This record gives sequence, C-alpha cells and structure tokens, in this order.
Amino acid sequence: MSIGQPSAFHTEDFPVVEPVRGVIFDLHATLVDQGHAGEWVDRALSKQPYALPEAERAALEFFLDRIWETARIQDPQSSRDLSFTDHRRVFHELLAAGPAVPAEFAEALYDVLLDTWHAYADTVPTLRALKAAGLRIGVLSNIGVPIRPVLDREGISEWIDAVVLSYEVGVVKPDPGIFDAALLALDLPAAHTLMVGDSGRDDTGGIALGIRTLILPRTKGPIHGLAAVTRMLSLPSSADSARR
Repeated sequence: MSIGQPSAFHTEDFPVVEPVRGVIFDLHATLVDQGHAGEWVDRALSKQPYALPEAERAALEFFLDRIWETARIQDPQSSRDLSFTDHRRVFHELLAAGPAVPAEFAEALYDVLLDTWHAYADTVPTLRALKAAGLRIGVLSNIGVPIRPVLDREGISEWIDAVVLSYEVGVVKPDPGIFDAALLALDLPAAHTLMVGDSGRDDTGGIALGIRTLILPRTKGPIHGLAAVTRMLSLPSSADSARR
C-alpha cells in the first residue's frame, strides 16, 4: 500500500451497533421553546398591570430571554431543579440582577413562566414518526416546576411512554443516576437507547452508562432540527410524518 492510499476495511472489523429501541428527550430547548420574552412580559402585565416604559421593557425582555443562562452560577448545585420552593427562590434571585421591577410584577412573571413554553413545530411530527416505528419515548428533565400540564397542552403527552423529572427522583443531570431512572421507566438497556438534548454538560451524563447521545443546541424560530433524530435512525422524516 502506498503512502496516502486508504487501507481496505471490512464491516466485520467493526463492532455490531445495537439498534435503538427508545429515545429519551430533554424538554426545555429540546422539545419545547421557552417562547418570546415579549409574550412573557405581556402575560405578566395582563395579570399585574403597571406602567412599563418602552426602553425598560426592551431591557427586561433582553434579560428574560437569557435569564436561565446564568442559573448555574447563582445555583451551582441545581437546587432549583429539586424543589418548587427553591425554583421560585432562584428565579427571583436571578431576576433581581436584571432591570428593576415591582415585587408584584416579579411574582406575576414567575406565575406565567410556563404559559409561554410552546412545542417546536417539528416536535410532535418527530415523536409521531418515532412511535410509528415502534420506539419507546421518554422525557427527562432537570426541572423544579410541574411541567406535565405543558406536555398535555402542547400535544406531547400522548406520544410519550415515561416522564422522569429531577424534583420527583431527587437527582439532577448530568448525574448518571437520573439517566438510570429514565432507562428503568422505559424498561430499556442503555445500549438500545438514544438521548437527545441541548446541553453538552447536562444531557451527556448518560454516556457513562453507554447511552448514545445527540446534542442539538438551542435554536431560534419554530423549527429545532429534530428531523436529525429520524435521519439518524433511518426513519421517514418528521416532515413526511406530519403530512400523513
């Protein structure tokens, strides 16, 4: 063989890859977008009206769009994802670092937090395609608020077989223990499971167990790119499923 010439290889040289029989999805910024901060502010104002100058509103919307990005600094142990009380506390601590708002309006912002969470346009078509192929589907989320009503409202619940939430199991990603809980809930071994999330830190904890993992970073707009999942598994695309 000359230098630079690729060596021959045979498929039998590679280990057999176990088929994927189930997919675990993160929720926030994977299946569900947190929505536009303008809608969040509008909903809070409808609940607790007050005169909010345009310039201050723009600054508040900019801050709210990124409020959870600094949560790990404020709350390094992720206590916000283990109890409702701590989630509310950490939110208000984060909000206090942004543009000043009245206390009553801060409470209103928290109260309508989940009202702006909407499924990506490709979420349900992707889940439908996976179910049509006979795969089991789970949702695994670091969350300190009750999100099952969001799953119901956004048409996600009917397509999933299990929901594992950090505040219910007492463990947060990336601890492998919460991924173990998800595998148990789906009754699947790690070798037959794919994890899909948006965080290169939190959603890769299952790699230690042998869970194959796909990271799709947070995107803007209605399409998140979940068709990558069906393509990886050689299934009909989510778009095809949506047209049926």
